[in-house]
Amino acid sequence: MLRELSIRNLAVIEQVSVNYHEGFHVLTGETGAGKSILIDALSLVIGGRGSSDMVRYGCDKAEIEALFDVRPDHRLWSVLSALGIDADPEEMLVVRRELSAQGKSVSRINGQIVNLSMLRQAGEYLVNIHGQHEHQSLLRTDQHLEWLDMYAGDTLAEKKRAYQEAYRQYQQTRTKLRDLEDSSRQNMQMLDLYRFQVEEIAAAKLKVGEDEALQEERRKLSHAERRMEHTSEAYSLLNGSKGLDAIRKAISRLEDIRAYDSSVLDPLLEQLQSAYYQAEDVAFQLRDYRDGIESNPERLAVIEDRLDLINGLKRKYGEAIADILAYYEKIAAEADKLENRDEHLQALREEERRLSDRATALALGLSELRRHAADRLAKAIEAELKHLQMERTSFKVQLDAVQGGENGTKLTPQGLDEAVFMLSPNPGEPLKPLNKIASGGEMSRIMLAMKTIFAEIDGVPVLVFDEVDTGVSGRAAQAIAEKMSALSRNCQIFSITHLPQVACMADHHYEIRKTVQGDRTSTSVTELLGEGRVEELARMLGGVEVTSKTRHHAQEMLDLAERQKGA
Repeated sequence: MLRELSIRNLAVIEQVSVNYHEGFHVLTGETGAGKSILIDALSLVIGGRGSSDMVRYGCDKAEIEALFDVRPDHRLWSVLSALGIDADPEEMLVVRRELSAQGKSVSRINGQIVNLSMLRQAGEYLVNIHGQHEHQSLLRTDQHLEWLDMYAGDTLAEKKRAYQEAYRQYQQTRTKLRDLEDSSRQNMQMLDLYRFQVEEIAAAKLKVGEDEALQEERRKLSHAERRMEHTSEAYSLLNGSKGLDAIRKAISRLEDIRAYDSSVLDPLLEQLQSAYYQAEDVAFQLRDYRDGIESNPERLAVIEDRLDLINGLKRKYGEAIADILAYYEKIAAEADKLENRDEHLQALREEERRLSDRATALALGLSELRRHAADRLAKAIEAELKHLQMERTSFKVQLDAVQGGENGTKLTPQGLDEAVFMLSPNPGEPLKPLNKIASGGEMSRIMLAMKTIFAEIDGVPVLVFDEVDTGVSGRAAQAIAEKMSALSRNCQIFSITHLPQVACMADHHYEIRKTVQGDRTSTSVTELLGEGRVEELARMLGGVEVTSKTRHHAQEMLDLAERQKGA
């Protein structure tokens, strides 16, 4: 639930910080007082579009911060984890949004900077905002199937995932088949090129790492004479009178006098003897290395030719031998496909039929589940509409096969079905699509009925209704109020309203008021209690002039509302 909302320098709001509670909240006030700005602030917190026009005139930036208390088992926490956001389910969640006067936006979740896409993904699980024009989404038939699938639950969701994987495989095979069927003279020209390239690479008999080994061998052969000269000289220096002989004489001299100062001379003698043995070993190795050096111009020429061949292939087919061999595998497969086109076509056609049959079978299973879910959803919505003074309304989810394809129907990413919500508001009238029949007041109630049903499914903890009671009055308005009150037992409800029937049913009442101080306009938010709430309800009932009768009527409405909620 939303615990606190803090707003600074947003439109006409200079600074507001409001604490909220569980249950049903209403926000009331005169037209133009700034009620919608609070909804705009919540919309920004969950990733809504913002602009520099929303920043209070003369200020550098607008700041909105919301504190949420979300139960530990809610899906939101796994979404945050997937986004890489550190969040402890045992603690409150802080969401912050800043809008600069230059139009820049900065968003944070628990102090961690996130982009707008990440904020929207998290916001979908925090707040749902439904306004006067929410019915427009109800009129979009492309969303009806999605809502039906959501209502059908986990069983359908699992089967839908299986279908979509089968559909993906079917589409991939279908694309391969169409590409191969569309082959033409150009493909045959490519076949000639592939054959030439395959033969050229195959004839080279390349091995990974071969070029590095050849370059090393070439380096040795190219400098054989210089290696021989310098190695011989080094061996002569070590093995001559100024090398090992000199060290040997030095050891002999020290051995003659070691007895006179052994504490100093013994360690020196030991080091010198060690150096002698090491130098002697180096001399033997240099001799063997010198004897193994050979000059082989013929082998060097062979290496140069081989490296020229490899470098030529690198310029054509890849930067390294591994790249050339990978390209060889690719074009060999392409050449095989073109050479054996008929066989590949037959295999792909059989694979397409097999995958089509499998996807169709899964899609038919989805259709069956959807038909059962459509009946349940229709009955559930009719029951909710009955409580909303539309008891004679008929509702139906019409499922039709998507037209097209070879057999008159075609597979889509969603299956074989398309759904349309149908309504008959009066007995004897035929069912028609919502966009052909429902009035504004009816749409508000249909939307509220659907949100009542889907609130338990999507698990969003905060629902905001922005004047959805527009276009209704009397008993219908009272029914909407009662439905919002009942809905608030499962989630936190906010409603902006001008109807006293709705306001009196709330658990918490907030007044939005606009004031002018000097040359600046500001909006304030005050939680109404006791007499303050009676006075606001009386204003809503009586208009500009509030009388003792309207106050009495307001108190009576509050008392009746309390009894209604208690019942």
